[in-house]
Amino acid sequence: MIDFLSDGTVYVHNPHLDGMKDDFLYHFNLGTSTHNLPAMFGDVKFVCVGGSPWRMKSFIEYIAGELSLEDPKAEYPNICAGTDRYAMYKIGPVLSVSHGIGIPSIAIMLHELIKLLYHARCTDVTIVRIGTSGGLGLEPGTVVVTKQSVDATFLPRLEQVILGNTVVRSTDLHQGLAEELLQCSKDLGQFETVIGNTMCTMDFYEGQARLDGAFCSYTEKDKQDYLTKAYESGVRNIEMESSVFAAMCQLSGLKGTPLV
Repeated sequence: MIDFLSDGTVYVHNPHLDGMKDDFLYHFNLGTSTHNLPAMFGDVKFVCVGGSPWRMKSFIEYIAGELSLEDPKAEYPNICAGTDRYAMYKIGPVLSVSHGIGIPSIAIMLHELIKLLYHARCTDVTIVRIGTSGGLGLEPGTVVVTKQSVDATFLPRLEQVILGNTVVRSTDLHQGLAEELLQCSKDLGQFETVIGNTMCTMDFYEGQARLDGAFCSYTEKDKQDYLTKAYESGVRNIEMESSVFAAMCQLSGLKGTPLV
C-alpha cells in the first residue's frame, strides 16, 4: 500500500525497494541510477493516461497550446523511446502516458508510474484516464466521468490472484474530483457530460456482449437483457481499464478518475 505523507509526497510501502541499489522501471526504460528522476519529473502535478501512444502525443501538443508553454507544433520527444511498450510525453507540470489495452497492460504501467512519482518526489498529483468507451443510454459523444468502476456483475471490485489467492480490492474513486470535472464541462459548454458507473470488462467482444467476435454463445435478446440490467444498476459506459485504475489510485493515495 502507498500513502501520502503530510507534505503530499508519495510513500511506497514495499520493504524490498529499500534494499535495491537501483529501481529500474523496465517498461519505461527509466531507472534511479540511470536518470535524475526528481529533475526530470519533480514538477509533475497532473498525469493523463490513455490507451494509444498517438493520442497521448496529440494530447500533450494540445496542452502545450492551451497552457501557452511551448509551440504546439514543436516536436515533443517520447521519453520512453528506449522501449516500445509505452510512450510518455511531458510539458510543464503535465505528464502524458499511454497504457495500452486492458487491465494487465495498464496495471504494469501504473506500478511503474507510481514508483516514478515516488522517486521523483512529486507532490499533490492528480491523475485522469482519458480515452474512448461504449456508452449505455447516452447520445454519441457524451463524456462519462466515472463515479465508481464496477465489474461485469456490476459490483465495485477488482479481483486479482496473488500467490494463488484471490485478493479483492475496492474500486471507489475520488468523488470530489469527479464533481470538479463535471463542473468544468458545464463551464465549457462544448459537450454533454454525465457522472455514472463505468463497467470494466476483461474482453472487448464476449465480455462486452458484442455479437461480432470469433465466438458467441448468446442471442441478441440475451445481449439486450444484459445491457438493460447494466443500465438499471447505474452503468453508463463500458471499457477495459477503469477497475485497476481505480484500485491502484486508491492504494497509492492518488487523486484520480477516468474521463471517457
